[in-house]
Amino acid sequence: MDDGLCGKDRAHAAGCSTRWATTSSTRSREAPGAASMPGMTSEQPARVPRVLVVIPAHDEAPRIAAVVRGAALHLPVLVVDDGSADDTAAVARAAGADVLRQRPNAGKGAALRAGFRHALDGGYDAVVTLDGDGQHDPAEIPAFLEVFRARPAAPAVASGAIADVSAPPDLVVGRRDFSRMPPTRRLANTIGGRAFSWAVGMAVPDNQSGYRLVGRRLMEASLTSTEAGFEFEVEMLAACIARGWRVGWVPIRTIYTGGPSHIRPVAHVRHFFRAVAAARRTVRETRRSAGA
Repeated sequence: MDDGLCGKDRAHAAGCSTRWATTSSTRSREAPGAASMPGMTSEQPARVPRVLVVIPAHDEAPRIAAVVRGAALHLPVLVVDDGSADDTAAVARAAGADVLRQRPNAGKGAALRAGFRHALDGGYDAVVTLDGDGQHDPAEIPAFLEVFRARPAAPAVASGAIADVSAPPDLVVGRRDFSRMPPTRRLANTIGGRAFSWAVGMAVPDNQSGYRLVGRRLMEASLTSTEAGFEFEVEMLAACIARGWRVGWVPIRTIYTGGPSHIRPVAHVRHFFRAVAAARRTVRETRRSAGA
């Protein structure tokens, strides 16, 4: 039952500028199909990492149910309804998701941070984030989990000082195939990718994909961000690279549903290049501090 209150047992939103409501109870389930971590013997059972799907959604009532049902085949699902004017929250709940309601609309970055707080308070080790408009295929969730559980012999990102290459990656990003995008999107992502790669000093194949797995350490580090929109995801990737934390990549399907877009092209470009400039400052300042 929605209570409409900021409660510490709800979304850890005491003192927040928006009001939160949550469903009657948050289901806490072990990740289905998870096995012992690689490197462990039968005499050393490993704790299975707990992973939650977080779906930020704004006015996605026609599409959200299919996304929730697909994701729920693999993991428990939380939908953060970001000030929708339609029945997004009710449809998501009926499809099997737990729901946080963010009022008023505060942007994708704010919705993701609300989901991160919820996951951290619930003791989850990671979240998988995907959009509610059907552009991310929930059937690909196991590919992210596989990378998260793997233990590579070498760092996934050759940048900065990585303390423990045997630890799970802090971030796994779904890499889209730009050649399958509409021409304007393909051009924007190609130019944006080159700009971001310059900013962080290394090749980054896809910096704007919202299909990701985010580890607990990166979730905690991201809570202090003030970015409200998509720039939050760009900032999160830059922060991970700057700290020398592991980043993994998963090839994903590139899907365009033909539904309405929330992107305003001129504002998007302006905000993106502001985020690129901020990413460059973050990387330079972090590396300077590390070398001091």
